[in-house]
Amino acid sequence: MNKTTLLVMLFGLFLLLPGCKQDTGGLGIELDKPAPDFTLVDTTGKTWTLADLKGRVVFINFWASWCQPCLQEMPAMQELYRFLPEDKFTMLTILFNDAPVFAENIAERLKLTFPILIDPDNLAARSYGLTGVPETYIVDKQGVLRKRFIGPVEWNSEEARLMLMQYIAQ
Repeated sequence: MNKTTLLVMLFGLFLLLPGCKQDTGGLGIELDKPAPDFTLVDTTGKTWTLADLKGRVVFINFWASWCQPCLQEMPAMQELYRFLPEDKFTMLTILFNDAPVFAENIAERLKLTFPILIDPDNLAARSYGLTGVPETYIVDKQGVLRKRFIGPVEWNSEEARLMLMQYIAQ
């Protein structure tokens, strides 16, 4: 194979790589604008509506049981969930393209106690312009989307805790 052919093939591969992420059909989302509202049911049958959580900082994490980076950040998310004041902070995780039974098994194995919401038609994922998992959004007390994190984050770090505590204090 000559160099030109190899370069053309590599260039084509790089053009295709972004398509390896699961496309949600999302339209994108803007920071510092009202967060898209949703109503979803969690694995225990409780209904959650984002608009009902005004007055609290809301942490929204999209994940899947088949996503290794998602699973790696779960223990740190659980620590964060236990650390922050439950009367001022709500953590919602939303299952993406996955079966609830798999999420329940992981929650049991990792001793996760935060809510796991089911988005059967990926409508919440679309409204947030999800690019893949894990992906996390921080919504302030007024319901405004303030932060978007694409990829795994070390949520039990001092930096993450301070950032969230600043939103809680506002």
